[in-house]
Amino acid sequence: MKKTLVSALTTALVVGAASTTFAAANPFSDVPADHWAYDAVSQLAADGVIEGYGDTTFRGNQNITRYEMAQMIAKAMAKSDVSAADKALIDKLAAEFSDELNNLGVRVSNLERNADKVKWTGEARYTYTSARHEDEKNDNTDKLQFRLYPTAEVNNNWHVNARLTANTDLSSDKGDDGNVKLTYVYADGQYGNFNVKLGKMPLYSVADDGLVLDDFFSGAQVNFGKDLKATLEAGRWNLANDANGHIADAATNDDAANYQGAELNYGPNKLRLGAAYRHFNSAAFTNIANYSNDSKTDDANIWSVGAGYKFDHNWNLFGAFAQNTEADNYDTAHNIQLSYKGSDIANKGTWGAYAAYRYLGQNVSLMPTYDTAHYNHLNEKGWEVGASYVPFTNVYTAVEYFDGKDLATDRDAKTLFGRVSFFF
Repeated sequence: MKKTLVSALTTALVVGAASTTFAAANPFSDVPADHWAYDAVSQLAADGVIEGYGDTTFRGNQNITRYEMAQMIAKAMAKSDVSAADKALIDKLAAEFSDELNNLGVRVSNLERNADKVKWTGEARYTYTSARHEDEKNDNTDKLQFRLYPTAEVNNNWHVNARLTANTDLSSDKGDDGNVKLTYVYADGQYGNFNVKLGKMPLYSVADDGLVLDDFFSGAQVNFGKDLKATLEAGRWNLANDANGHIADAATNDDAANYQGAELNYGPNKLRLGAAYRHFNSAAFTNIANYSNDSKTDDANIWSVGAGYKFDHNWNLFGAFAQNTEADNYDTAHNIQLSYKGSDIANKGTWGAYAAYRYLGQNVSLMPTYDTAHYNHLNEKGWEVGASYVPFTNVYTAVEYFDGKDLATDRDAKTLFGRVSFFF
């Protein structure tokens, strides 16, 4: 789950910093009164701790970036004559913008996240899924999953990140043979706008929002750039992780594919654009039914593009298209989604909803990010709706429903998905 602070918060912080006098009415109309940052913004601005651009003006016709916000927080952190209460608020905001502060060379070792060099966070989640495919037996699952996320600071530039995962099938009251699996572990080095990761790490395409892949791979990744960001990565991908098992079933002598990928993303304003290329090589592709018509190939060359536009603080539209140029069948995928608002686990009462149309060819969407449209059957197209809600701080709930067709048989395919997560 990606945790970000929307532009509304950053805008509100600058607005609050720009004025030395405040009316009785809410001066931060862009930030909901129940947002966790509202009190922090109001108090720090009223105390004169947070400052704007230095000329006491607010450039309301310009977007405020996280980098600019980090600059203001850095100035606030440098002040020594602040109250204990204001200091606590500054630390809370600095924790949110810690990556940007580190890029500026500002040490945040005084924060709790770095106090002991190692930090443990976690999640306990319950997931219910009911898949109904015409002429097939219904598939209902109740799963409990426990995750631990250790992070460790090595030095000013390097951190280590990992995830430990344990699963239990509630219907049988049986765990995964009592095993706790190391899902990923990688070293993360940050040098200004240049980032390098080494180890086993997330494999996710930002350009198409996970239309092709949302998994993990073992290897190396480099990221560089600011407004235009480039990603290069190479390594090995476990074929057993494909969404519906058709690639893993075709593997004979090797369970992993060689992998190389490149990606470009541009999105400093409301409009964002992305393009990605991913190459896989494995003998398994020569054994996949309905993959290549005229000749056998051991490659998968997948191109994807995506574009999104954020109309305001609430509405966001995104679409993506992907194609495997080596495949002759089920070789395209596309997705378009309209989202409204969004839930924030740190902010009780927040919620979001979306409606989407998904078309997922099995030879291009190898492991997409969706929870419904590829459940047990990847080769599907159809409509999906979903909603999420935060009833209590750090408690997340979601429900999703997919209604579509199997691409090969044109038979009905429906999936109901529900989740409750507790973060700590």
